[in-house]
Amino acid sequence: MGHLDHAALGWLTPALSYVMACIGAALGLRCTVRALGATGRSRRNWLVTAASAIGTGIWTMHFVAMLGFSVSGTDIRYDVPLTIVSLLVAMLVVCAGVFAVGYSHDRTRALFLGGLTTGAGVASMHYLGMAAVRLHGDVSYDPVLVGLSVLIAVVAATAALWAGLNIKSPVAVTIASLIMGAAVSSMHYTGMFAVSVRVVPSGASLPGATAMQFIFPLAVGLGSYLFLTSAFVALSPTTGERRASASAQQVESTAL
Repeated sequence: MGHLDHAALGWLTPALSYVMACIGAALGLRCTVRALGATGRSRRNWLVTAASAIGTGIWTMHFVAMLGFSVSGTDIRYDVPLTIVSLLVAMLVVCAGVFAVGYSHDRTRALFLGGLTTGAGVASMHYLGMAAVRLHGDVSYDPVLVGLSVLIAVVAATAALWAGLNIKSPVAVTIASLIMGAAVSSMHYTGMFAVSVRVVPSGASLPGATAMQFIFPLAVGLGSYLFLTSAFVALSPTTGERRASASAQQVESTAL
């Protein structure tokens, strides 16, 4: 059995992955709050932004954490197409869950179905990402820990959607985001502790790209997207601010 190290770079990758999960959750929650106060095309756009932020945050968290993953006795490569598929799955399934909550009139039912769908999608993203790993050996999983990681993903997703529906103030969103980041990170490392590898020494070259060749540049790009989108959301006026501005303009035009 190969020795697995989940933090080969020290606390850098766990800490940075947690930060990315928190940023994605915070941005997603803020966009969901904006969406629920909007109508028509504006609501749809805010929900799409929320889903992309949460999905991107979760995927970036996973692969930033994977930068610190190593197995003694073998190099590690990543299948590029399958890794990209895992990103698309994360975004599409989270989008389905967010839209279910954003447009449903029965919030309780939508929350249950959205949380279940989104949680299953997050877990699918994680294990698709793991399926993209290429190494000299055989990978196996502890089914109990796999089941626990899926349960954590569903609970975390349901909690995130509930927070999007019920939490409005920036302070509350910040606290909820820190909790969500911890939940998503817990799901990731629970799934990673389920992994065991039987190394088969080989001199053959592995297919795929190294983490630094592919994962790191993509994670940096997606991280930049999260930061830029956060700045856009922070600078864009809220529904209340737009209404106040319109009222002020109406009063001014009436006075004239």
